[in-house]
Amino acid sequence: MAILLLAMAEGATDKPKTVKCKDKKGYPKCLGTKFTCPDACPRSCMADCDLCRAVCSCDKGGAVCQDPRFIGGDGITFYFHGRKDKDFCLLSDSNLHINAHFIGRRNPEMKRDFTWVQSIAILFEDHQLYIGAEKTSTWDDAVDHLDIAFDGEPILLAMEEGANWQTSANYTPLSIVRSSFSNAITVEAEGKFKITASVVPVTEEESRVHKYGVGADDCFAHLELGFKFYSLTDKVHGVLGQTYRDGYVSRVKMSSDMPVMSGEYKFSSSGLFASDCAVARFGHGAAGNVMGSDQQADITCSTGLGGRGIVCKK
Repeated sequence: MAILLLAMAEGATDKPKTVKCKDKKGYPKCLGTKFTCPDACPRSCMADCDLCRAVCSCDKGGAVCQDPRFIGGDGITFYFHGRKDKDFCLLSDSNLHINAHFIGRRNPEMKRDFTWVQSIAILFEDHQLYIGAEKTSTWDDAVDHLDIAFDGEPILLAMEEGANWQTSANYTPLSIVRSSFSNAITVEAEGKFKITASVVPVTEEESRVHKYGVGADDCFAHLELGFKFYSLTDKVHGVLGQTYRDGYVSRVKMSSDMPVMSGEYKFSSSGLFASDCAVARFGHGAAGNVMGSDQQADITCSTGLGGRGIVCKK
């Protein structure tokens, strides 16, 4: 199976980034080859060493990007808008809970906010991991806008690709590695989860096309995320988490131009580190059968493409 590597190259935001295949095993044809990010994701893409080209990092199962656009564990694309300045449960299981803090702008012509995920909190065992995008008025790829903390202590990573941090021997193995010199990391907790996180801005062009109304005082830096889980139970819930349950049937209206998941009240949390949403499972014991990683394989279309209503086979 291809190893997908997230990367963001240096340069101004109006220029497409380039990524490289870095898998040394099995892909000699593509090893070290540079690929330009597709037009659909000029700032954030991944090198697919199997397809020998760049694909959008937001087109994989477990992706959370844009205004927030999700690709569930079932491969179906949907949107969940939530509300600006509020926190929502993305996933809740007996030993893992993930909340997201939404930022946004109100569009007076619509009944909802434009929203983006500014930060996430990951609760596992008795630990807390925070990953956030720092607020900035203007965007510069050369400046790191990532804010990371583990159990309340800030984590500082050197500004170089491959820089890493890991827990000491008496903790659950957790590693954080820069996948680019700035604004992109991969986080992995052994046997629990793997998360890719990139900080990106809302560009002037995006604001113009979608009528976001983003001004010069704030570029709404936010997170683009990719999740992979290794040991969820069949009771898992949350905006994203429920889509990993065996037999889950999506209720979003697939004929819509923007299939939206409703039920905001079920996923609302009182705070970023709170596990009190209505569908919370965290700390409730190991109820349910554990689904192994073979049941939660990456969902990727052979074309590398995604989109509205895309369903790819595991």
